[in-house]
Amino acid sequence: MKKNLFSDNKQGSKSFYAALGISAVMIGSACWFAYGQSKKLSDGLTAESRVSESEAPVNKRAYNVPKTTTAAARTSAPVRTAASFTTVTVTTAPAATLPAAALDVGEPEAEVPAAAVKLSDAKPPLEDMSFMITPFSGSELVRNETTGSWQTHNGTDFAADVGAEVYAVAGGEVTEVKNDPVWGVTVTVDHLNGYVTRYCGLSQALSVQKGDKLSGGDLIGTLGNTADIESALTPHLHLEMLHNGSYIDPMSELT
Repeated sequence: MKKNLFSDNKQGSKSFYAALGISAVMIGSACWFAYGQSKKLSDGLTAESRVSESEAPVNKRAYNVPKTTTAAARTSAPVRTAASFTTVTVTTAPAATLPAAALDVGEPEAEVPAAAVKLSDAKPPLEDMSFMITPFSGSELVRNETTGSWQTHNGTDFAADVGAEVYAVAGGEVTEVKNDPVWGVTVTVDHLNGYVTRYCGLSQALSVQKGDKLSGGDLIGTLGNTADIESALTPHLHLEMLHNGSYIDPMSELT
């Protein structure tokens, strides 16, 4: 019997393709299985690594892990300890233990020297003061008999003979002795309590000099006729008085 070669060839081709398809499926399954196992193994290792990193202490020097910025800030922050608070308490002294001088920040009060006197106890500058010829004018303008000008009269004029003795009205210190071109020989006494007296029109025969300490009633000198600005008047003592730098009426303190 004659074989059908075409039929045999066709049957052989089907077997070949069937075997090839089965092989391809088997190879694909093997590859998919291998990929799945590899992914499971990788996920497992990653999870284990995360657990290890979160639970196990890390030796940064052993693993050569660089310090992070946050860690550096935390490690550099100062830590207050009980010892540090104790030091602050010891070095801060309570206010109650400070010396009284340290607590006094105000200006010291001005003290009046023991030699200061009140001019209410003043003595007369002349033995006879009954001849007052020109009173203190304050801010009022009066006519000067010598110059003819209108001006204030800052003192009180007491007529007396040339050579009459002139006395300090109160204790104090002689701060100025001069021959003034307007007021003649003049002596200024600071009474060390805000009061100053000025004796004008004296003679050259003085009993005091600058720096002398006087008591009330001490002799200053004798009366002359040296005040050119009032030379038209009879010989007299021109007495000025100041309190805290301002002119005042001498009679307010001498009577």
